[in-house]
Amino acid sequence: SSLTCPHCLKQSNTFDPFLCISLPIPLRQTRALNVTLVLQCERWRFVRVGLAVPLLGTVADLREMVAREGRVPPEQVMGTRREGKRDQPRDAEGAGNVPQVILAEVSPRGFLRSLSDPEALGAAGEGGPVYAFQPPPARRCPRSLPTSPAVPRPEGPRLLPSTAHSSDCLHRAPGSRILLLLCNTAGTGPQLARFGPPLVLREERGISWEQLQQSILAQLKGVLRGEVRAQGTGALFRIRLAGVSAPCTYLSPQDPRPLCHPAIDRALQLSGAGGPPHVKLTVEWDMSTKERLFGSLQEEVVQDAESVRRQQQAHGQQHSCTLDECFQLYTKEEQVRTLRA
Repeated sequence: SSLTCPHCLKQSNTFDPFLCISLPIPLRQTRALNVTLVLQCERWRFVRVGLAVPLLGTVADLREMVAREGRVPPEQVMGTRREGKRDQPRDAEGAGNVPQVILAEVSPRGFLRSLSDPEALGAAGEGGPVYAFQPPPARRCPRSLPTSPAVPRPEGPRLLPSTAHSSDCLHRAPGSRILLLLCNTAGTGPQLARFGPPLVLREERGISWEQLQQSILAQLKGVLRGEVRAQGTGALFRIRLAGVSAPCTYLSPQDPRPLCHPAIDRALQLSGAGGPPHVKLTVEWDMSTKERLFGSLQEEVVQDAESVRRQQQAHGQQHSCTLDECFQLYTKEEQVRTLRA
């Protein structure tokens, strides 16, 4: 063994003869994690990929891996890495200095939570499957979905009651665009279930309820059973803010600007560090309307990439290592902190 003083750099070498030695066995440094990619393209819209994520990594590492796996255009993934502190303030569109990938846990009942860069990767995927959303281009209208058969931010201003309107919002910006994640649900209580594909779209904050309803129906055009006239039909569904710990907050059809509700501002602040700021919304349909417009539509069909089988197979096998790797771990240099007298 060798010991070096960090001050005088004097080195002491000791030779101990032995007949046997106990070597440590290196542990596996990664685990398999499946992530469902929701990409802005016609082919491979919903695809589940298998990743070998570091056991001691953070969500920031996962976000970069997903961006590479999903081939997000380079201009969308260039940005500054957070190192325990926040970057410059972001606007509602999450302008290009952050990776444009949103990570969220999605259960069969809807959205659970967004993943934030400083979080440890150990808990990712425990609440529900992890979805990675690639936002639509900032200056283009998103296209319709294809047919498918089946460390937290500081607290912002306190939420007003769920009956509050956009006129109560002190920081509204009706001219800005906002990134929305939506999932559709039907049923109540234990029967509540998600159906259809999750949606990701950008909207102007100043739009009316009727315009928002039209936009959502346009995104669902590929899974609707027939033509739906949104104008003059009233509210076809209810919209609830998802993934917030506050009491249930619903957007009001009578609100002239529902996306300027003060709860939307709070949701943007709590959307998590790392990805673009966004708001998760749950679109609640009653069963009769759902059956009439969508029939027996269930969750989206997701195709598994080859990497899912490969990672499950690799991490399902018993971990093995070579004798040389054991010796390397045994002889690895250790840094000892100096003790003050």
